[in-house]
Amino acid sequence: MDADFAVIGLGAMGSMTAWQLARAGASVIGFEQYGLGHDRGASAGESRLFRMAYHEGAAYVPLLRRARELWQDLSELSGQRLFHPTGCLSIGRPELPQMRNVLASVDEHGLDHEVLDPEQLAARYPQHLVHDGEIGILDSGGGVLRPEPAVLAACAQAREHGARLLPRTRVTAVRYEDDRVRITAGGTEYTARTVIFTAGPWSEQLLPDLAPHLTVRPLVLTWFAPAGDPADYAEDRFPAFIRDTEGVHLFGVPVLDGMSVKTGFADVFGDLPDAEAYTRDLDERRLRPVGEAVRRFLPGLHPDPLRYAVYMEGYTPDRTAVVDRLPGTDRALVLAGFSGHGFKMAPAFGRIAAELALHGGTDLDLTSMSATRFPAPAA
Repeated sequence: MDADFAVIGLGAMGSMTAWQLARAGASVIGFEQYGLGHDRGASAGESRLFRMAYHEGAAYVPLLRRARELWQDLSELSGQRLFHPTGCLSIGRPELPQMRNVLASVDEHGLDHEVLDPEQLAARYPQHLVHDGEIGILDSGGGVLRPEPAVLAACAQAREHGARLLPRTRVTAVRYEDDRVRITAGGTEYTARTVIFTAGPWSEQLLPDLAPHLTVRPLVLTWFAPAGDPADYAEDRFPAFIRDTEGVHLFGVPVLDGMSVKTGFADVFGDLPDAEAYTRDLDERRLRPVGEAVRRFLPGLHPDPLRYAVYMEGYTPDRTAVVDRLPGTDRALVLAGFSGHGFKMAPAFGRIAAELALHGGTDLDLTSMSATRFPAPAA
């Protein structure tokens, strides 16, 4: 037996899972088809938002609390600044479902926050052009994560605790037996007691039964230069933000590279037939709606992006991840379909995966993330 646990895919979820398993004393082997910290999947982009007051619902707050503690833990262990506590500012009309969820999060869980009326919002954060009736909710526990260093730090911690990680080693077959799993990767066969699938947008290739419920979509991020002093958009003056105005969902982070503000839209760039259809190229015309949103809502930025980058993510129909045992076998776990909002919770999901693998359960409610919640495909 090569290891107790094999982890397939070493992006955010896989690296955190390998770290937590190895930290608990388990023997771990991990496979990654590209280099560690690569820029193709969902664990890249130089910065990612962290939010405690959650647009997707207050039920996520316990996960987010655990994740924030583990982000701090990983930062201290690695000696790197992986989390920037800028706060996260939600902007929109208070009656919007997203804003109601943010308010429910802070009310139900007693989160540190501040509600800004339109006048206060415009005065404190003049970088944003406030529309009639819009308020701001400043989530004091929010901030910005650095994804590539975070993945590398988790991999380094896993290795420090004895994990064997194999970059540039693509898994081509997984076969289950009564007492083990056989994994073919890079032309070599390996065995483990349990396999954990954390393959991001490649999950549908490895998990055919789950594939009908997973869709691969490009994540497109853009960077814009301030017309004036970049210091006006520094993290001490310009929190990470999410804005929902007139049907536009725009998010962004402060200047971290000394010259540009990163922004992005949620999944509006269509679907990919599969992960192999990924391309870094994008027709410039498809970026124009982002530039138009920047012109309308962030008038102090040049509305033409300095650069853009394309990544990938796997989505489920209900935009809720699958975190569960794989149906049909007791030798596999799956973490997939995080639908563009999983990275911030990655260390918590890594801990959960380790608890499921080692102890068969976790103290957090994963009912909504069941692998069997989807209807069976029609005959």
